[in-house]
Amino acid sequence: MAHIEKEKTKLLHRLRRIKGQIEAIERVVGSDGECSRVLQQATACRGAMDGFIAEVIEDHIREHLMDESAPPDDKRAQAAEELVEIVHSYLT
Repeated sequence: MAHIEKEKTKLLHRLRRIKGQIEAIERVVGSDGECSRVLQQATACRGAMDGFIAEVIEDHIREHLMDESAPPDDKRAQAAEELVEIVHSYLT
């Protein structure tokens, strides 16, 4: 997965932040924290995972579906850009 290799550092940083969020949820649950705090942390974690997934999907689309040499008015390039926008609208 060459496209993952190009973005590896950025993706690993995202995953480390998500790991920290999950550990925060674990601490709150372990200390019998308030339900609202657990839900808030879990929702933040879900949002972070959605953002991570959207980033990987976008990279995949750009690497495997788009032709960098195609003119901007190329229908396939336009469709790929629309797909990226749809993915982001649903996941972020």
